[in-house]
Amino acid sequence: MLSACATWTPESLPPLAEQSASPAGQKGLSSKKHAVVRKTAAVPSEPKAEDPLPEVELSEELLFKLLSSEIAFQRGDWQTAYVTLMSVAQQTRDPRVARRAAEIALSAKQADESLSAVRLWRELAPNSDEATQYYLSFVILSDNLAEARPILEERMKEARPQTRGLLAFQMQRLLARAKDKAEAFALLEEVLAPYLDLPEAHLALAQGAFAKGDTERARQESEFALKAKPDSELAILALAQVTPDKAESTRLLSSFLSTYPKARDVRMAFARMLVEEKQYGKARREFETLLKNQPDDLTSLYALGVLNVQTKDLKAAEKYLKTYLDVLEAKPDDERDPNQALLLLAQIAEERNDTDGALKWLSQVEPGEAYLGAQVKRAQIIARRGDLSGARKLLHETTTSGEREQSQLILAESQLLRDANRLQESMDVLKDGLKRFPEDTDLLYDYAMAAEKNSQWELMETTLRKIMELAPNNQHAYNALGYSLAERNVRLDEAYTLIEKALKLAPDDPFIMDSMGWVQFRLGKLKEAEDILRQAYKMRPDVEIAAHLGEVLWVKGQKEDAQNLWRDAQTRDPQNDTLKNTLARLNVNL
Repeated sequence: MLSACATWTPESLPPLAEQSASPAGQKGLSSKKHAVVRKTAAVPSEPKAEDPLPEVELSEELLFKLLSSEIAFQRGDWQTAYVTLMSVAQQTRDPRVARRAAEIALSAKQADESLSAVRLWRELAPNSDEATQYYLSFVILSDNLAEARPILEERMKEARPQTRGLLAFQMQRLLARAKDKAEAFALLEEVLAPYLDLPEAHLALAQGAFAKGDTERARQESEFALKAKPDSELAILALAQVTPDKAESTRLLSSFLSTYPKARDVRMAFARMLVEEKQYGKARREFETLLKNQPDDLTSLYALGVLNVQTKDLKAAEKYLKTYLDVLEAKPDDERDPNQALLLLAQIAEERNDTDGALKWLSQVEPGEAYLGAQVKRAQIIARRGDLSGARKLLHETTTSGEREQSQLILAESQLLRDANRLQESMDVLKDGLKRFPEDTDLLYDYAMAAEKNSQWELMETTLRKIMELAPNNQHAYNALGYSLAERNVRLDEAYTLIEKALKLAPDDPFIMDSMGWVQFRLGKLKEAEDILRQAYKMRPDVEIAAHLGEVLWVKGQKEDAQNLWRDAQTRDPQNDTLKNTLARLNVNL
């Protein structure tokens, strides 16, 4: 309840409709999947007479109470401010004072006090639509649904006929916040019973039924709405949403589009469903149709950019993404982020070996979630071009917010040095970072791995065991130490125990499964090793897993199978150290 009120501020209470539309996390028909119901402004009922304000003399005593309550609130004493204002509101019968008491209770995140103040506010201003909206919201959030019923019924009765459908949607979204979903749906049924000639009433019921998990009822109500209004986009989208069979859901939308090809929202939902089903070619055609009818549609432009990246049509992807950025620049939209398009354009440039182009796009990424990653990527490209000092300088000059981002830059710089085979400098960077952030498990892990690469086994083990102390559920630390012991063919029983613990923490991690297969091989359990390595390789055909599985097969005498596996792995990553070392150690030429 309090989280629902988190956006309300003492200075200005927003209309109820702004916070009741599609509450966060609600899995109803208004989810992003099909966008069945859009956020809308509050539907006004018939104009009501204004509540007269009481004629109260502003005496010195009253002025003192009002001022002292504000001073108390500013000093952090919300209780005194609230109690004083509630007393004044009851004494003067002035709804403005009760409203202010509600604001103070809301800002202090006090649910019971907020409800009491809102109740008084509505009692003193029974004709105030704003007070009624807040009262409704609070009684529903606190599951006092019986109090809400007469108000909801009155609002539906007094609403103009052309606005009742939209009001039905708003009521459903409001009632969806109640804890008792069954009781809330029963109330929605009762309030909407006289208005079932409206397709929107059936859709609101479908949404309510779906929210409480009654898929069959949701489907029935959606079908009623569609039968009443066969060209309703909302109805077909609702029906598709509540249809469990995805193939049937897709067929419904496709059939509707055959009859109503200009149904833009349905075509958009259909295209998105095709993307979910990985039917990228068909999805691309649908987005192209949408774009043909509306050439500056940002959703279609971005979707086509992404789809063409996935299907490796980089020229088309670049065209759509550039157009997306041009349209966004001409018509700024706060809900649209250009950064993802910039990152995709940088990726396209990289795939073409156009490092200048990649750097150009990355340099345009603005501060936000993608900013730090873009700077790290820029540094990696600069380092690959041979300017390691320039790459490090870029990282040092990158603005960060908080320890987490500073740690990420330290890790990035260390990786640049490691890639350049400057292992000691890489360790020095991590060591300095650990002086600043001694309990950062990511820094500790990379420091341990750098120590292993320098054959500093004792330092590696000490560091990994520190991670185990700080984060007992960090599977990577157990796996790394266990694998290192198995790779060096020492303390194999201990290695097995460590990897076994890691595997319990992350049973579906193919790399930990690879470690288990490798320690089984070291222990001479070839069948067990082969079984788990095959399972790991099936989950993720990684070159290192292939190297290990190939060695098991080689030792078992299945040399042709091993060579075929290694050849395939070598094709994908000919420079892989594990594979090269395996082939050299076994004296195998592919």
